[in-house]
Amino acid sequence: MAIYHFHVTQVSRGKGQSAIAAAAYRAGERLQDHYYGEFADYTAKGGVVYTEIIAPDYVPESLHDRETLWNEVESVEKHPKAQLAYSFDFALMNEFSMEENIILAKRFINENFINKGMIADMAVHNPDKKERDNPHVHVLCPIRPMNTDGTWGEKQRREYLFDEDGKPVLDGKGHQKFNEVTTTDWGRTETLESWRKAWADMVNEEFQKKGMQERIDHRSYEAQGIMLIPQIHEGPNVRKMEAKGIRTEKGSLNRLIKEINQGILLLKEKVKDIMDVISELSEEMHRNEKYTKSDLSQCIQKYFADRNETAESYSYGKNKARKTNLKKMAELLVYLEEHHISTIEELNEHVKGKKVELGILGQINRRKKADIAGIKENLRYLNWYEEGIPVIGEIEKRKFNKAKERIKAENGDTLRRYHIAKRILTERGLLGKMDKNVLQQEICKLENETKENYVQYKALLKDIKQLQDICMFSRNPKEQKKQKAKEENSL
Repeated sequence: MAIYHFHVTQVSRGKGQSAIAAAAYRAGERLQDHYYGEFADYTAKGGVVYTEIIAPDYVPESLHDRETLWNEVESVEKHPKAQLAYSFDFALMNEFSMEENIILAKRFINENFINKGMIADMAVHNPDKKERDNPHVHVLCPIRPMNTDGTWGEKQRREYLFDEDGKPVLDGKGHQKFNEVTTTDWGRTETLESWRKAWADMVNEEFQKKGMQERIDHRSYEAQGIMLIPQIHEGPNVRKMEAKGIRTEKGSLNRLIKEINQGILLLKEKVKDIMDVISELSEEMHRNEKYTKSDLSQCIQKYFADRNETAESYSYGKNKARKTNLKKMAELLVYLEEHHISTIEELNEHVKGKKVELGILGQINRRKKADIAGIKENLRYLNWYEEGIPVIGEIEKRKFNKAKERIKAENGDTLRRYHIAKRILTERGLLGKMDKNVLQQEICKLENETKENYVQYKALLKDIKQLQDICMFSRNPKEQKKQKAKEENSL
C-alpha cells in the first residue's frame, strides 16, 4: 500500500542545532564545523544510498561541496538564534525501484525547489534497517536566498509605514515604523501545501504510467473525511494488538530497547554532571590545605558525622536518621574500597571508565536493534514471497487470460506483496538463500542478548547513582551550601 508522508521543519541555532551537523547526519559524512570548531562525524551511520547538492546555475561551484556550503550558511547567519535551513523529508514508494525513486525525487526537487532559486542538499535513505519498508529522502535548503550574481541575499526587508498624508509613521522614540517582510514565499503555508500536492501529483502520475491502481493523497485524513488515526511505524498486526492492551513480543522488545536507549542518554548527562562536580571538587580541595590532606573516605565520614550532629537536635526521628546515615555511609565506603578509589584523581578516572562503558553499551544496543529489525524484515519478505508462490502457480496453470485475470483480482494483495518481496530479496542477493528456522534462531539469540544488555544498564544505573552520592557527600559542607544557594538562585 502506497504511503504519503511529506514533512518540513527548520534547523535553528536558537534550538541548539547546527546546519553542519544536520547535513553530516543526513549524508552520513564527516564534516568540519567552523562555527563551533568541531567535527560532526556520522560516517558510521548506515542506510544512505545517494547524496547530491542541486542548485541553480548561478550558484558558485564551490557551494556544490557540502562542507563549504553549510559553513558559509553558518558564517553568513550572525544572530545567535538564527534560522539556518528548511529540512524536508518525504516518503518514497515501495512500489518503485530505488533508481526510479531517486529519478522522481530529483525531478520534484528541480521543478519545485531549484526553479524557485533554492539550493537543495539531497540525501536518500535506504529502509534496510527499519522495522518496515520506509525509503525516504531528506532535503536541506538554506533559508537565506542567493542572488543571481552568486552572493547571499537578504531573508527579510523593511517596508516603512506612512500615514494617509504620506508622512512617516513614528514610534515613541521618533523612529519610523516598519514591517519586516520576507523576501521569498518559501516559508508560507500556501507554498508548503503546493509542494505537498505537487509531490502527490507527481507520484500518482507515475503510478498511472505504470498501469498501477495505487494512489496517494497529500490531504490529512480529516480533510479527506476519513476517520482514521495516521499510521505510525509499526506493523498493522502489532498495532492492533497493542491497541487492545495485548502485550506483543515485538512491542515488549521495542519498549525494552527504547528504555535502554533513553536511559543511556540520561546516564550520559548524569556522568557529565558528575565530571563537572569532580572538577569543582578538585579545585575546592586544592584551595583548602586541610581538606587536601583528606582522602575521599575521610571526607564522607566527616560529612555524615556532621549530619549525625544535626540529627541529635531532632525532637523525634533521631534514631531513624542516624541509622539511615550509617547505612548510606557504609554503602559509599564499601564502593570506594571495592573499586580502589581513595583520591579525587582516582574517582575521576573511574567515572571516565563508566562513560566509556555507557558509550559501548549504547553502540551494542543500537547495533542489536538494527540487526533484529533487519532479520525480521527479511523474514517478513520471505513469508510474503512464499505466500505468493502458490498463486503464481495457479495463474501459470490457466490457459485463458480471463481465468488468469480472475485469480489476479482475487489475490491482489498477496501478489503485490509477492512482487515487492521478490524484487527486494533479489536486490539483496537473498532469494533462495534463507532458512526460516535459522532466521528465527538468530532473532531469539539477539533478543536474549538485548535482555542481557538491560541487566548491564541497570548495573550502570546503580553505579552512577553511587558516584553521584560520593561526589555530593565528599564536598565541604560550606561549599555544599554555596552550591545549593547558587542552584536555588538560578531557578
